[in-house]
Amino acid sequence: MMRYIDQLLQGAEVEWKKLGEVAELRRGRVISKGYLNENAGLYPVYSSQTENMGEIGRIRTFDFDQESITWTTDGAKAGTVFHRKGRFSITNVCGLIKIRDIQVISYRYLYYWLSIEAKKHVYSGMGNPKLMSNQVERIPIPIPPLHVQQEIVRILDKFTELETELETELELRKQQYEHYRDQLLAPDKGLAETEVKWKKLGEVAEIYGGLTGKTKADFENGNALFVPYKNIYENYEVNAKELAYVKVSDDEKQYKVEYGDVLFTGSSETVEEVAYSSAVTVHFEEAVYLNSFSFGVRFHKEIELIPEFSKHLFRGVGMRKQLKKTASGVTRFNVSKKRFKHILIPIPPLHVQQRIVSLLDKFHTLTTSISEGLPREIELRKQQYAYYRDQLLSFER
Repeated sequence: MMRYIDQLLQGAEVEWKKLGEVAELRRGRVISKGYLNENAGLYPVYSSQTENMGEIGRIRTFDFDQESITWTTDGAKAGTVFHRKGRFSITNVCGLIKIRDIQVISYRYLYYWLSIEAKKHVYSGMGNPKLMSNQVERIPIPIPPLHVQQEIVRILDKFTELETELETELELRKQQYEHYRDQLLAPDKGLAETEVKWKKLGEVAEIYGGLTGKTKADFENGNALFVPYKNIYENYEVNAKELAYVKVSDDEKQYKVEYGDVLFTGSSETVEEVAYSSAVTVHFEEAVYLNSFSFGVRFHKEIELIPEFSKHLFRGVGMRKQLKKTASGVTRFNVSKKRFKHILIPIPPLHVQQRIVSLLDKFHTLTTSISEGLPREIELRKQQYAYYRDQLLSFER
């Protein structure tokens, strides 16, 4: 049976080139939060985050006025690509790709190719993923005739449009969950009619660090499990299926992650994404460690805080406001453990925690579970899209 891409090609030649041969690569510049506030305007600034298409603010000026592709250079989303048009700027944790001749290769086609190929070239050693310019320029690019590129784009755009409609609906459901979560956890609303003890975190918990003294080689031939930065960043509760390996010898003194701990990312390119939390809601059967760029919080045994409650609490708007204030920086924001110990946390009675968990878990499941609801439908659409994308982009060398 003839492959679909072969039907499109009809025997036409596909030329392979390195990205650096068909495009120019540039990097962004340092744009601090203060600069964003002082120069507020119309033109978007894109950074390493992927929410809101990577936009972190708008300023009066722009560095680029062209069609292009941008990619995230480091962090949990390293290797993510966006197709851009118009006037904009990018920060120092982004790169920009400008095609030399659009009669040879189209931006939209290149975007689809890089959306699957770029992440394969991300270096994840030491727990901090990176995709720098010298790696990107070596990415191999198949270049079929322009009319074949256009047909590939037409088909994939249709699937993307369907997925976007479902994701828009899902985003509305997430906003609904966040509204109820923040209402239930608000001191003057959901927590107002019950006895709640407010404590400084440093009074009720200990803070421990991630892995220390590790080299690149330790992450290539590991014998022990650890929780990667990305796992914490993306999940309200640690996903036990998304652990990685690191080499740890028997005589090393490294902190182990335990049930009930809450893990936090220690730094980020933007203050909005610093100190993201993920609660440990499972009992691990073997030793599990923590990546070097995060830290853990372990509550004292007498403190009754249900892990399932913690996963909602530390992602709520009230706690996020406090957590962001613990960070400082210009190009990268780091959490101050001293300030972190002074954040105030509510400790409601157990029956109140259980009631809140029961209500919020239902909403959270509807917006995160890939086995039911909208996430399931989106996952099916993504699988369908991925199938056709792979069929359309499966060029032979």
